[in-house]
Amino acid sequence: MKLPLLLSVPHAGLRVPDEVRGYCRLSADEIREDGDEGAAEIYALADHVQRFETTDIARAIVDLNRAPDDRRADGVVKTHTCWQVPVYEPTPPETLFADLLERHYHPYHARLSGHAGHVPIGIDCHTMAASGPPIGPDPGAERPWLCLSNGDGTCPDAWLASLATCLEAAFEHPVARNDPFQGGYITRSHAAEMPWMQLEFSRAPFLSNPEKRTRLLAGLRDWVQRQGWDPG
Repeated sequence: MKLPLLLSVPHAGLRVPDEVRGYCRLSADEIREDGDEGAAEIYALADHVQRFETTDIARAIVDLNRAPDDRRADGVVKTHTCWQVPVYEPTPPETLFADLLERHYHPYHARLSGHAGHVPIGIDCHTMAASGPPIGPDPGAERPWLCLSNGDGTCPDAWLASLATCLEAAFEHPVARNDPFQGGYITRSHAAEMPWMQLEFSRAPFLSNPEKRTRLLAGLRDWVQRQGWDPG
């Protein structure tokens, strides 16, 4: 039986697309550090949920959780990573950036939109640095183990509180709500189609990634049961 949820994992990828490979100056470690380390392992739940989306494209190249016109240094197509490391030398022509969006960004969001109406909620799944990076809402601050967010009213507060309770039981640890994150572009932009919330795991080694996955699945199962949603 699969849980009636959509899980989106937009930052687990490590691949640099061929069209910008000759411009990208990042090392493999820098690409990994800019993305959601551990996300591919923690959120390996495609066989347990009704709907699942992810990508192999690195966040440092195309950030699916940014607005398509966000051209900040850490925007949709970046000039610098969240650790302020330059991404390109030389900078690719604007036509290549537009091609990245056409090939990788817009199809992902179209797939998310296609799931609307088929499950009660989408959860945008991330990992976060154990302390805030230079570009972020909390530079240098120690972060909680888990953070759930719906800061723009992207899902009912009661749903977020219920999932927080279930995850607190599964992890035997408090779950932060809307701090340090309040939800990103995916949750905000797709909430008009269906309810969404964002989930962030700290990359601190308080548990192994396989154990984080096991406890997350237990918490999600408990939550679906409490919500009265029938697995399919």
